[in-house]
Amino acid sequence: MNVNAKLPEDPVTTRLNRGRAARPGDAIFAGLARGAALFVTAVIAAIGVFLLWRAMPALTRNEVNFLTSREWRTFTPDSLAFGVLDLFLVTVFVSAFALFLAMPVALGIAIFITQYAPKQTKKGLGYLVDLLAAVPSVVYGLWGLLVLAPALQPVAAFLHENFGWFFLFSAENEGLVEAGFTIFTAGIVLAVMILPIITAITREVFTQTPTAQVEAALALGATKWEVVRTTVIPFGKSGYVSGSMLGLGRALGETMAIYIVLATASSDFRWSLFEGGQTIASKIASGYAEINNELQAGAYIAAGLVLFVLTFAVNAVARAIVAGKGVH
Repeated sequence: MNVNAKLPEDPVTTRLNRGRAARPGDAIFAGLARGAALFVTAVIAAIGVFLLWRAMPALTRNEVNFLTSREWRTFTPDSLAFGVLDLFLVTVFVSAFALFLAMPVALGIAIFITQYAPKQTKKGLGYLVDLLAAVPSVVYGLWGLLVLAPALQPVAAFLHENFGWFFLFSAENEGLVEAGFTIFTAGIVLAVMILPIITAITREVFTQTPTAQVEAALALGATKWEVVRTTVIPFGKSGYVSGSMLGLGRALGETMAIYIVLATASSDFRWSLFEGGQTIASKIASGYAEINNELQAGAYIAAGLVLFVLTFAVNAVARAIVAGKGVH
């Protein structure tokens, strides 16, 4: 017997393969999809190159270390001194605080909608939460300024008076605690803004939990909460984490709400919720209108480059979580 002899092809398989090869639509669609992916990649790379190109002249004339200095002096092009350290720390701190508040609330909403809510109200509750994403950020800023800040004043005063010895609740400027234009208020506003993103992704992942696993847990005598704890949450954990990372990326780049709610600070950042400050985005929004030369613009573009890299890194981490653990 000749083991190298070629087996006869199946006539049906041959006709199917010829049919696939003869379809021009498949090749066109594959080319368009590949072109779209390459186009998006090229746009992101072009943005990074543009920011770096426009920032380099200012960075070469900077009199202080851009990454470690807290100073920001760009009034005269001949003596530029600008550092992004305080802006970076405030951006990360207020976003992390917002994420800390939003994650458990989003998890609770997603569990309630997918597991406990009556069928008649599931869609309505989902739409209601999703509507929060449609509210413009300037409206959130005005709400935080006119409604939330006065409402939180008693809470902020209580925390400061009773726990002011702890660095998170200390305050160098008592007036900011009374006015409410602090990181504490800004973080709560951001938490409300990123809540729909985290909730929507978590909800969609939880709804894909295999029915067989849920029924098996119920058959073993598990209660509703035990089913959620042992089946639903472990199944959708990676989606919950990745949704949270996407919400963090949204919070890092928020501009108008922070610009309206958060007061500027005259001192260095001290890791307190009851202090003011500026994020990278709000700094660009507040100072870019006063730019009158290329070097001043380059300083703010350099800060924007840091924010671009930061948000890109956060989204890359989210994608790595999804790829590593898998969203089932």
